[in-house]
Amino acid sequence: QVQLVESGGGLVQTGGSLRLSCATSGSTHPSIMAWFRQPPGKEREGVAAIWTGNDISHFADSVKGRFTLSRDYATNTLYLLMTNLKPEDTGKYYCAIDLPPHGGNWDDPLEYDYWGRGTQVTVSS
Repeated sequence: QVQLVESGGGLVQTGGSLRLSCATSGSTHPSIMAWFRQPPGKEREGVAAIWTGNDISHFADSVKGRFTLSRDYATNTLYLLMTNLKPEDTGKYYCAIDLPPHGGNWDDPLEYDYWGRGTQVTVSS
């Protein structure tokens, strides 16, 4: 059974940093691994994603230059390092994976097969 567990969220001041982790378990060979977030009262949106075959990554325009993706290949753990955080980064952050073949855009939540339960990130002004 595939499971994703996020951790690392919390309360941070504007300009601060957090590192989120997504631990995966079960026999998975995802084609793509991603982070999404859902701000209060808004729809879920793509934050960043990485293709596991070639490590090509994508970032939402709003986080480019501030967020970084990395992977632990041995454990298939995905990390999201968030720096220079802003109040608009507040939301629940979800990890998601899609098994091959992946179709559609990297930031379309409908294209992902498995999701974690999320971890809350709150950035105070």
